[in-house]
Amino acid sequence: MRQNLHAATLVVPDYDAAISFYTETLHFDLTADIDLGQGKRWVLVTPPGSDGCALLLARAADGDQQAAIGNQTGGRVGFFLQTDDFERDHADMVSRNVHFEEPPRRESYGLVAVWRDPFGNRWDLIQFS
Repeated sequence: MRQNLHAATLVVPDYDAAISFYTETLHFDLTADIDLGQGKRWVLVTPPGSDGCALLLARAADGDQQAAIGNQTGGRVGFFLQTDDFERDHADMVSRNVHFEEPPRRESYGLVAVWRDPFGNRWDLIQFS
């Protein structure tokens, strides 16, 4: 048997703002943007060169979903962007005004720094040793 995680949902306030951030600021690929009717879309973005899990950008549809934006993991880092060149990607993200909560730090598993997307979600930029 072979299985893989296809996508993880990230609730956002607006499809186009989220697409813009992930594709223009982070250089993710827009791999799907399908109109599902009634204002819903199937929007998938993936990091450049990735063959793994995509992010499904889902516009908040009600008050409960709007309240979860930026706190979908209870304040913990919920997303991990792995890179093959931490210095390159960190510098690029800083130049594009991505908000890092801390300077890069070396851990036993690699180089890491916590950042937030414009919607408040906490991420690690990480290069494993």
